[in-house]
Amino acid sequence: MAAAAWGRRLPRAWLRRSAGPGRGRHYRAALCVEPKQPLAVEEVGPRPVRPHEVRVDVHFCGVNFADILVCRGQYQEKPQLPFTPGMEFSGIVLETGADVSTVKEGDRVIGVSGFNGMAEECIIDQKTLWQIPEGVSLREAATLPVSYGTALLALEHRACTQPGETVLVTAAAGATGLAVIDVATNILQAKVIAAVGSDEKCQLVMQKGAQSVVNYSQGGLKEAVRKLVGSVGVNVVIDTVGGDVFLEALRSLAWEGRIVVVGFAGGTIASVPANLLLLKNVSAMGLYWSRYKEQNFPIFSRTLSSALQYCQQGRIQPHIGAVFKLEKVNDAFLHVIQRKSTGKVLISLK
Repeated sequence: MAAAAWGRRLPRAWLRRSAGPGRGRHYRAALCVEPKQPLAVEEVGPRPVRPHEVRVDVHFCGVNFADILVCRGQYQEKPQLPFTPGMEFSGIVLETGADVSTVKEGDRVIGVSGFNGMAEECIIDQKTLWQIPEGVSLREAATLPVSYGTALLALEHRACTQPGETVLVTAAAGATGLAVIDVATNILQAKVIAAVGSDEKCQLVMQKGAQSVVNYSQGGLKEAVRKLVGSVGVNVVIDTVGGDVFLEALRSLAWEGRIVVVGFAGGTIASVPANLLLLKNVSAMGLYWSRYKEQNFPIFSRTLSSALQYCQQGRIQPHIGAVFKLEKVNDAFLHVIQRKSTGKVLISLK
């Protein structure tokens, strides 16, 4: 999908809502009607909630690169057209099904919706909703599921990061990268080397808690890391870039180091030279965050509950890079594609 296509302006579909608390009304949603084409913003009709489901009045929805990939037809999951993107959201419960016991009308919640969150209302299974504690805003809460869920699973569950270890994170000024810095520094007491691509981003990641920074637009990542830590290397790498950056990060690992593959934002999937794993007894592993929802829900749920708790306690500080109205959803996608923003990009539904 050409980036320019996401910048084309679409006519706004004006909302015509009936009076009442939220049942039986039409609402606006972003719709992917055809892959690789701009999204449409249209009114859609409601459906009844099933016994285990909850209707949520969505206030904010996160924009993730996975949303862009699924709208290109390039994601692992391929929803039936037309569909509404949006994997994570925050909002207020409007209605509950007969068998729902975990939340009630009026509760503030975050949800992990697969792909249907970028709409003014979302119907979702009760088990994929988490109550937002007092002191955490709906706006802050919407940043937590994907970025902080990924950071916690990557650092704690996959890499088993220990206090005092050195963590190298690539694309460190992105939403996931900043979450990794936040969790590694403030929750796990690890030391962070942040790899970014501009001087402006260097300043941001240092402000967010990184102990050292590497600008890989100015030279090789491996040599820059070596200047910081010597030949010992780093204990953990969290990589969201792939390609040559992944290979240089792999070569920067210490004895029994661990590298976690989170994504391929650079567009290239590297092949792992097995001899590099052998020489230093290092481990290369993957993290497909949303798969835990089906394969190990207790761990998935625990990470989101932890993220909400850490946010309430002030131990983590989510960074919001930009907020767009729903009718500007294509501008939001373009913003992410062109890497104009640092931190999380949100869609505001209010």
